[in-house]
Amino acid sequence: MAASSAGFHEADDRLRPETKDLHRALVSLQEELEAIDWYQQRIDAAQDAELRAILAHNRDEEMEHASMLLEWIRRKNATFAGHLREYLFSEAPIGTREEAAADGAPANGAAAAAQTPRVTIGSLRGGRR
Repeated sequence: MAASSAGFHEADDRLRPETKDLHRALVSLQEELEAIDWYQQRIDAAQDAELRAILAHNRDEEMEHASMLLEWIRRKNATFAGHLREYLFSEAPIGTREEAAADGAPANGAAAAAQTPRVTIGSLRGGRR
């Protein structure tokens, strides 16, 4: 059994290829997040400034990898994508977003977006075409 399948909870032959790929992405994301944590701890503990700079560079590379995986997951899983749309890049308190959605309040800043004037090429030209 390959290392990437070691975490399967069901028989390999009963899983769809999409489920297996999602598992691989999730395990890889976990590994990238763990590496970020390890590098951050090493940065805090290191005494040498040059070493800290190298470790910070490595940590930031792991952040890039994690972001790429998260984007792949978003593109492949509509339910995950919906949750990411709801919570990422919002300004409202994170803990209250789910409650607001349950109460029927606009999600993901929709109310603010509705009040924000739409910017078009014409409006940037002072209304001229």
